[in-house]
Amino acid sequence: MQWTHEHEEIRKTLKRYIDEHINPHVDEWEAAEIFPAHQVFKDLGNLGLLGLTKPEEYGGMGLDYSYSVLMAETLGHIHCGGVPMAIGVQTDMCTPALARYGSDELKRDFLAPAIAGDMVGCIGVSEPGAGSDVAGIRSHARKDGDDYVISGQKMWITNSLQADWMCMLVNTGEGPVHKNKSLVMVPMRDGPGGKLTKGIEIAGKIKKIGMNASDTGLIYFDEVRVPQRYRIGAEGQGFIYQMQQFQEERLWGAASCVQGFLNAIDWTVEWAQQRQLFGATLADQQWVQFKLAEAKTEVECLRALIYQACEQYVAGHDVLELASMAKLKAGRLGRLVPDTCMQFWGGMGYTWENKVARMYRDSRLTGIAGGADEVMMGIIAKIMGVAKRQVR
Repeated sequence: MQWTHEHEEIRKTLKRYIDEHINPHVDEWEAAEIFPAHQVFKDLGNLGLLGLTKPEEYGGMGLDYSYSVLMAETLGHIHCGGVPMAIGVQTDMCTPALARYGSDELKRDFLAPAIAGDMVGCIGVSEPGAGSDVAGIRSHARKDGDDYVISGQKMWITNSLQADWMCMLVNTGEGPVHKNKSLVMVPMRDGPGGKLTKGIEIAGKIKKIGMNASDTGLIYFDEVRVPQRYRIGAEGQGFIYQMQQFQEERLWGAASCVQGFLNAIDWTVEWAQQRQLFGATLADQQWVQFKLAEAKTEVECLRALIYQACEQYVAGHDVLELASMAKLKAGRLGRLVPDTCMQFWGGMGYTWENKVARMYRDSRLTGIAGGADEVMMGIIAKIMGVAKRQVR
């Protein structure tokens, strides 16, 4: 993939903001288990970075998807996984279907403020009994006049403790599980940072083993009234829209890992060159050299796969298989690379503050969230014709 001058200028702008305004605060946000999403998103919105691929008439830049991949990769310079993930939810997880299928009203009321950084969004798919099995969600909406009345639960929802709105997948009818769901824009508060909407309860902040700076909630919905015009696109097409949204989410997720993996390798090389061991440096040990060389080779293979998928996606091709492969590989490397690096740090690598140790904790989520490794392998196997497609 060839980066243009415009790509490089965006990369420099984002990298400068990360160095000056994010990384100096990461340790503080990790300890607090939350970061100021409204403040950071407003800054990024002012820089034009929250709507790179979104329509210009709603404040976006109207660029192709390669700019999203560039941004995801550059966010890997942040010294934790939680903040990049939260930003990715805003740009590439809760807004693609809204931008693609939403009415002009929805785009004005929800997309434009998200692009500007005035509102924080979240994506409501997972539930206590349905994570990777998206078709198994139980949240439901009944019609009452011109409204939907929504009840149910959503769990593992990134940004939800601060979110102003949720793009929510909910059952809006009976029938086959792939044809009875809709995506509905649900206002979470009465205004940016305001009081929770009647019937919405933040039931708990989920304490995780990693991604600590990212707030993650369990949300209850009890007879929450939302106008039916807040539905994205056609009724019953929500599962399809969400699957399309997942292509971008999974590619973004894989791309966001690359730079962080490379940073961990670079930090470990620097450490190994200084660490004295048996009369030489750790870096003088051939085993260390070979393992780090192998790790970097694996990361560059992942990057090549992501770039191939991105080029095909920009050209208008379906990249479900390649995106699933990239997500799968990123999840696997999320265990291999930090573990390999941490081993060479010895006892120092087993300390909480160590950046490689933080990546070890954060990266484990990659093989679980947004579709577990096993789901990615199932998708790939079906496309290959090895496995039969499920019918429900």
